[in-house]
Amino acid sequence: MSYPPGPAMYPPPVMGMQAPVMYNSVPGYEGLVPGASGGFIPPPPVQPMPTPDSQPAQDWSIPALSEEAAREAFCKHVDSNCCWSSGPAKDGVITNKDQFNTYRYRLETYTESRKTDWATKPYDGQPVNAFTQPPPGPWQIPVTPPDMFKDCVKEVEVPYTSSIKPCEKCTATGKCACVACTAAGNKMCQNCSGSGKVSAEESCNNCNGTGRKKCSDCSGHGVKECETCKGKGQLLSYIKLTVEWKNNVEDYVAEQASGLKMDKLDSVTGKQLFKDTKYMVYPLMGFPDQNMVQASDRMVRDHHSKYSQSARILQQQQTVELIPITKVGYQWQGKPYIYYVYGNEAKVKADDYPETCCCVIL
Repeated sequence: MSYPPGPAMYPPPVMGMQAPVMYNSVPGYEGLVPGASGGFIPPPPVQPMPTPDSQPAQDWSIPALSEEAAREAFCKHVDSNCCWSSGPAKDGVITNKDQFNTYRYRLETYTESRKTDWATKPYDGQPVNAFTQPPPGPWQIPVTPPDMFKDCVKEVEVPYTSSIKPCEKCTATGKCACVACTAAGNKMCQNCSGSGKVSAEESCNNCNGTGRKKCSDCSGHGVKECETCKGKGQLLSYIKLTVEWKNNVEDYVAEQASGLKMDKLDSVTGKQLFKDTKYMVYPLMGFPDQNMVQASDRMVRDHHSKYSQSARILQQQQTVELIPITKVGYQWQGKPYIYYVYGNEAKVKADDYPETCCCVIL
């Protein structure tokens, strides 16, 4: 694959050497020096926000919960509590049903960001291509993204930036002093604490009376394979491009006055009323709840402003869920009670259930 031409790239300096004059002159890699991150690379310019015409008209009508469905959910809830009598759920008289339309708006902005760093890895005969051709810019390198809205990180080598340098950790020998035995090749015998004897007259059989044992970490050699270069003595130095795809999610849940605590809604799903997926979405229009419209407008603009500065926006998705909440009033033995049915799962909350203990203790 060919890339647009640009100035030559120089490898990072070896210890004791001065960096080449043109080291910092490569477009897109300015200021990138060994041991310091080049930081996130500004993305290409983004398109302006879409116009209102790009959003189709929607039907925001909401079906009411029937009395049969309300009673069925109530009975299932009571049956799941072993000490509750089923009488009030089955035979209680439902007097009223109040519906509370609670919406959850979710905005997802899928972004791609890129940053560069100098990196090294053991040299194992890989092709070296620095100076053969000008390297491409960070955003000119094709990297296949994952499925949309899936978080992922990939690291790739920037073409035409690799060179060989000696390993500084082991001074290009491929070996480093063993830390466990301080390069001695042996360690104090733990059995006799280095004395060579286990008693006044008995020598230590574990170390043959020497007080020292061969170091098992380095097999008695006093040196080990260098972990940095894996014993090669040389490193491949190159510019590493790190590409991160991230799904940035923000929710807004409309307030509701049913009396049911908002945290109960975290465990349920709602009926999806609206889904809009495109490169850039436009805020909600024509929604019956003005607070949702305002939240959508604020979040869409905030996401565009926030994420387009440090990343490339690949796609956005906005959804509106109806989380149904029905407050049901009923009477049992002449007294009024209430319970709630909420979420697609038709979960029930009934704090004041009249007959919560039917167990008989013998």
